Amino acid sequence: MAIAPTAPGMVAEAENAAADVGMPSAQPWPSEGWGWFALAAIIFATFTMFFDQTVFGMLAERIKGSFGISDATLGFLLGPASVIAFVIVGIPLARLVDIYPRKWVLSGGISILGIIMALGGIAQNFGQLIASRLFVGASVSANGPGSYSMLVDYFRPLRIPLVFALIQLGYIGGSSLGNILGGQMIAWTATLPTKVSVLGIMTFNWQLVMIIIGGLGLLAGVIMLFVKEPPRRSPPEAHQLVPEGASFGRKVLAFLGFDAAVAIWQNRQVFLPLFAALALSAVESQGLPAWRIPFMKRTYGWSEAQTGALLGSLQLVAMLAGIVAGTLFVQWLAKRHKDANIRATAIIFACTTVCTVLTPLMPNGVLAITLMSLGVFFGLAGAPAQNAAVQRITPNEKRGQISAFYLFMFTFFGAMGSFVIGWVSTYVVVDESKVWLSILITAAIFLPTATYLMYRGIRPYREEVERLEKLGL
Repeated sequence: MAIAPTAPGMVAEAENAAADVGMPSAQPWPSEGWGWFALAAIIFATFTMFFDQTVFGMLAERIKGSFGISDATLGFLLGPASVIAFVIVGIPLARLVDIYPRKWVLSGGISILGIIMALGGIAQNFGQLIASRLFVGASVSANGPGSYSMLVDYFRPLRIPLVFALIQLGYIGGSSLGNILGGQMIAWTATLPTKVSVLGIMTFNWQLVMIIIGGLGLLAGVIMLFVKEPPRRSPPEAHQLVPEGASFGRKVLAFLGFDAAVAIWQNRQVFLPLFAALALSAVESQGLPAWRIPFMKRTYGWSEAQTGALLGSLQLVAMLAGIVAGTLFVQWLAKRHKDANIRATAIIFACTTVCTVLTPLMPNGVLAITLMSLGVFFGLAGAPAQNAAVQRITPNEKRGQISAFYLFMFTFFGAMGSFVIGWVSTYVVVDESKVWLSILITAAIFLPTATYLMYRGIRPYREEVERLEKLGL
């Protein structure tokens, strides 16, 4: 549903969101030339992350065949294995965004990701492959908060809608080209011997794909080093974790996200419906892409190259159209409702639910991929409004970590989605050839529930926006 919040969505109420982080007008704005360069570097880093995620999912059937694993185990690899480290260090790493130069945090994260990708390309057994994916989530956990923070300090409020819309190009390119090029790369490796030598290490031919993508990650990290760090447009004390005299234990709790968690709980009537809806929708919206190749191969007999060529092309059009349509839709609603962000998201969630539930019921592969792409259209359409909703009600001094909590819900539960579908396939449906039924069961349970929760969040969100407006925020 809400696609790719790791790349910040366009802020429909950008003037308000950016004003929250503004200092007095006497502070000069940095060069927009450097801002556009930073934006380009962030787009490329985001592209690399989603290219890796998409192509790794396309390797699902190759991994299953090479290591002889069940759907449940495959689902664990495609999802939860990549976020275990995120659970442990994701929030603290996001705090680094608030207190250290963001270019170094972003560069370090994407560079480590490149190394991890390449290590997966020389894994000698399934255990080593899982180990190589354990730290993927942690290495990219600061990307979303860091991107939010840096770009809002680079561009004037009127520029923010355009800037945040352009960030989505990283997700759109990584996902669509990941399908198109990933399918071709996998088809190429299939022409090679089953085992090939990489620096004297024998690996499966499909692992070459992971090594190639690892090089992209290292390149993205190097490019980020050349970004110029902008001055923060908020008082220095806003980024102080705790008072100087606080105990060591209190400082540790603050660094781990305690204050952000308290802020979320204090305003739980607004945050909890939004976060819960995101979590449940992510189970399906992020779980389904990991199973597209197994679904198409087992249900319709389509290869990775066949699926990637059509799906990637349709997705590219659907994503670009979705981001534009979603922006126009929420702006149209904003002229009529103060709760436009949440109201738009609830409506779009309902449309996504219909498309996703119908997809596995299609009689042929073309119709199935068409409905997948339509679901992607609605997913991108909902991203700007949902991401804007969180930024609108988040205090600036806690924006890094609250954004990290928000992205954590998407990342963690999205990763669990692939495991849920695999678990249903192995232990509920039992017949793994009927993965379409596993997808249908998961979608029919999670998506209507997410839509209902988002609907329930409309009124408290509207009341919070009205409260902030009275305070001049």
